[in-house]
Amino acid sequence: MPFKPVSNKPSFVKMEHEVLDFWKETDAFNKLRRLRAQTEAQYGTFSFLDGPITANNPMGVHHAWGRTYKDLYNRYQAMQGK
Repeated sequence: MPFKPVSNKPSFVKMEHEVLDFWKETDAFNKLRRLRAQTEAQYGTFSFLDGPITANNPMGVHHAWGRTYKDLYNRYQAMQGK
């Protein structure tokens, strides 16, 4: 499958409007809300609290690793419907 040509000067505003139009056409947000309500009723509420790790210092590589793992864990839980 060939790739579509991509402009080297993208219009991010236009791209954002295209995404928002897609969400409206497919009712994606409300579908997600209904799905989350069903899984919350079945499994309970999933929540993950993360403190401010870079409040006083610049972000280091070791901070990026931790944030990456936390992001992956939350994405995994979302894909599991929690």
